[in-house]
Amino acid sequence: MDDQQIIDHITTLADEEKQLEEQHVGTGLSSEEEQRLGRIQVSLDQMWDLLRQRRALRSAGRPTDSASLRSADTVEGYRQ
Repeated sequence: MDDQQIIDHITTLADEEKQLEEQHVGTGLSSEEEQRLGRIQVSLDQMWDLLRQRRALRSAGRPTDSASLRSADTVEGYRQ
């Protein structure tokens, strides 16, 4: 997956996240929708992490193919 594919995937996920949230303003999400929203948010964190890894490798003069998708536990455990 190259940078543009990652960015496209981030955009698709962000659009779905926004749509879910906007459709249920004032009514709340069903439990299934809440679960989907949670999965989207984790996937977004993973994709952003992957993109940051690739950019860091590139700026260090290293091949970007050594970047990898990290587990949900890893990316969700980062301190903000």
